[in-house]
Amino acid sequence: MKKVKLNILGLSYSQTQTGAYALVLSEADGNRRIPIIIGAVEAQAIAIQLEGLKPPRPLTHDLFLNVALAFEIEIAEVFIHKLEEGIFYAEIVCVQNSNRIRVDSRTSDAIALALRFECPIYTTEEIIEKAGIIMEFDENGEVNDESEESDMIKKRSSSQIDYSDCTSEELNELLDSAITDEDYEKASEIRDEINKRKS
Repeated sequence: MKKVKLNILGLSYSQTQTGAYALVLSEADGNRRIPIIIGAVEAQAIAIQLEGLKPPRPLTHDLFLNVALAFEIEIAEVFIHKLEEGIFYAEIVCVQNSNRIRVDSRTSDAIALALRFECPIYTTEEIIEKAGIIMEFDENGEVNDESEESDMIKKRSSSQIDYSDCTSEELNELLDSAITDEDYEKASEIRDEINKRKS
């Protein structure tokens, strides 16, 4: 069975399910992508890791990481091995000493852990063929802005608040407040504004 390596392309609001998000995985050596619909809690767990945010207390996936490291357990890879009736099935391949153990997992949880353990994500060629969407590129090699995913990302961007009038001190206070309130989407927007000013 040929494995296909995947990268995380990003998260956007789902156009098909209210309150849900689309996690988009892209083929590492190709132009196909896989959209996976996940819940808001799972999206938050993935987003805070992608954005490099540090919650004041460990979230569930951070707790799993801490426990695993305490018992010298590593995650070697995440493998999305089955697609059935629109549901993706994943396994986490754990390694302790020389033992390799496969643990069944929801795909969203597996990917949240893959980010924390910095391990690769794989799927099969069959799943890519069944669920993959080919990205459209223009003549400059850029992703076609008229694609559905671009529309979703644009909608997300247009809903962001303008923080350009805030002072640096105000931004840092807002960032601390957003993290304390566990509003990680807002925190990532504020952090983007802070980073923009530093560059």
